[in-house]
Amino acid sequence: MDDTLIEVPRGLTNVAVAETAISQVRGLEGYYQYRGHSATEVARTASFEQAWQLLMDGNLPDDDAGLGDQAVALQQEHRQLVTDIARRTLPAQQAQSQGTSFNALTGLQVGLPLIASELGLKPLYDLDPRTRREQAVLMIALTPQLLTTLHRFARGETELVLSEQTGFVARYLHQLTGELPAEKTVAALSTYLVAAMEHGFNASTFTARVIASTGADIAACLAGALGAFTGPLHGGAPSRALETLDEVQASGAETEQWLRDEISSGRRLMGFGHAVYRTVDPRSQMLKEVVSDLGGDRVSSALEFEEAAEKVLQELKPGRGLHANVEFYASVLLEHCGIPRQMFTPTFAVARVVGWAAHILEQAEDTKIFRPSAKFTGEQLRATPR
Repeated sequence: MDDTLIEVPRGLTNVAVAETAISQVRGLEGYYQYRGHSATEVARTASFEQAWQLLMDGNLPDDDAGLGDQAVALQQEHRQLVTDIARRTLPAQQAQSQGTSFNALTGLQVGLPLIASELGLKPLYDLDPRTRREQAVLMIALTPQLLTTLHRFARGETELVLSEQTGFVARYLHQLTGELPAEKTVAALSTYLVAAMEHGFNASTFTARVIASTGADIAACLAGALGAFTGPLHGGAPSRALETLDEVQASGAETEQWLRDEISSGRRLMGFGHAVYRTVDPRSQMLKEVVSDLGGDRVSSALEFEEAAEKVLQELKPGRGLHANVEFYASVLLEHCGIPRQMFTPTFAVARVVGWAAHILEQAEDTKIFRPSAKFTGEQLRATPR
């Protein structure tokens, strides 16, 4: 066996580690697609259920292809189990928080494997493709239900039973806020969720595929993806982007000067820059249009901040291609929809679990386990003293 190592760039940047037919991100062009369809166009025109079907099975149906009814049925069937898991998970999470706000995302990371254990879900390695898909649909359907149940229980509220006629996104909003959402609000959130469902081999997706390559069960794969997703450099940015707008307003400083001070001090400007895009993030541009249509003081502030940030970033970091990313306008949109800040990233996960599941199913078709090497930089073997 040849022990020669192949040198790769830090972070595996531009290294193709697997093949996929699910999505493609073209960072230099500012474009990404879902199975041959413009992702932003799908977000503008398709429902959550239609996009779910596209990513999972490769075809974009004219309706929800029965996924909506199937999700409702699964949520009703496992309602008591989800409630029990939420109650079991909540005390440990509250103790861990030590006075800080409850982390529903961590509850989801713990809860999904518990649900899988209760239902006796087997490793992907032991399942046929049809059963794997059924389990993927189950996990996607139960994700928003577990998140909202955890959130409501943490606030001392009772579980909300929803109408079976409500669509996936409207049902999530209703369960989370306790109020029937307006159609315009549902449409805005649906656009965001579809745009956020999938985005290539990001850190959480890659993590899910590495675990799937071991043949582990689907909940283990999703728990690993969620672990990566909790990092502030990945899924944890939306609420931080909104906090930036709050800080500027609270400081009373002129926006451009505040930005110069922040950037010159070496602090990261949340909501700007992306690991792949070196041009405008197409998701950010689309969500900018959505929130502009919604209107309001927060939207006006965000638009002014972006304009100032673009100017200052070009001045202080020329040639870096730093623009508003999806989290910047997503934060404004989520706030407008009445979603609490602590549920921003969990709401992101409601969408991204679809992309993770699609990748897990694709990876499960390959029997080769991921097993890279590392360049050893430690001390070499010492001679054994005689």
